[in-house]
Amino acid sequence: MHADRANRFMLVLFGLLVLLAGAAALTASVGGFGAAFAERTLFANRVSVYIGQHGTWVWAAAAFVCVLIALAALRWIVALLVSTDRAGDITVPGSKDHGVTTLLPAALTDALTREISTYHGVDSANGRIIGSASNPQVVLEVTTMQTADLPGLRRRLETEALSHARQALDQPGLPIKLDLDVGRRSA
Repeated sequence: MHADRANRFMLVLFGLLVLLAGAAALTASVGGFGAAFAERTLFANRVSVYIGQHGTWVWAAAAFVCVLIALAALRWIVALLVSTDRAGDITVPGSKDHGVTTLLPAALTDALTREISTYHGVDSANGRIIGSASNPQVVLEVTTMQTADLPGLRRRLETEALSHARQALDQPGLPIKLDLDVGRRSA
């Protein structure tokens, strides 16, 4: 599972559980479950009496549930830290007589962002390569100044920088996701 999706799912699930617990507590405090329930103290209830009478196995079950929660949290942390959608070293096709050419993804994105940063109207550019080394995809995020000519800039990006990336990898159909964002700065 992709780390971002797992992260969003777990946070939404946790948020819903906390929301439901808070709504139940608020409903109980205003008498939504009856006036007698609202007047009870926190530990003077059937649950705490039951735990007191059957504490031996209840605490073991609670410890087991806590271990499961800890394992799920550990898996979540590992998914966030280890999992990545970034591509490995890209092999550039060419003649086998001359050896194999590999391109580091960072080299390509650095060259692209440096070139794009020199374009008039561009405030900043960030990029990364995702997917697999055999089927890479370039993701570019370009922030422009408020006064930038967006259609002209987009045309220039497609005809120059993005064309250079496709040419460098010898992949005319290289998928490139371009996000243009207008920043707060003006020229």
